[in-house]
Amino acid sequence: MNADRPLVDAVLANDPGAFERLVREHTGLCWHIIFRMVRHPEDARDLCQEAFLRVYRHLGQFRYESALKSWIGQIAYSVALRHLERKRIPLVEAGDDGEMTERVENVGADVDVEALCADEQVGRLLTAALEALAPLPRTIVTLYHLEDLSLGEIAAITGHPIGTIKSHLFRSRLRLRDLLEPLLADTR
Repeated sequence: MNADRPLVDAVLANDPGAFERLVREHTGLCWHIIFRMVRHPEDARDLCQEAFLRVYRHLGQFRYESALKSWIGQIAYSVALRHLERKRIPLVEAGDDGEMTERVENVGADVDVEALCADEQVGRLLTAALEALAPLPRTIVTLYHLEDLSLGEIAAITGHPIGTIKSHLFRSRLRLRDLLEPLLADTR
């Protein structure tokens, strides 16, 4: 039995507090996806509300083929993507087609994002470096390192193949390292 079924059934049955519980459980993921893509708190709040409105309207179509959080993540990603398209904001940097010619198996394991976040000053520098990334790579790095989602879950949310997710993750880590190395040298 799917662990999400009781909550989904409760929401569909209009049980008091069920939808609020669903929102409470998945707000963090929704916020991370949308905010990392759009970068504006006011827009992100509105888009999160829009995403949960869509979740509510379409919950009856949820088929338990993936985890509920992945399905909600797909909706949040879709809402943010449409927002970026309306604003004509590119999803990736120019020349970054999401594919790499070389094989990327060990996705930049030499960069430990969690350890970098531990130091407050380095954390601020990392946040600034993350903001320098385009929306899709920034979102992928956040979902992988801060939300602890698997490559498969990120692929399900974004609709991109796992190889493309690995590619973005690898290049984003290299870019973060390039951005942070000079800054970190100045703090030592």
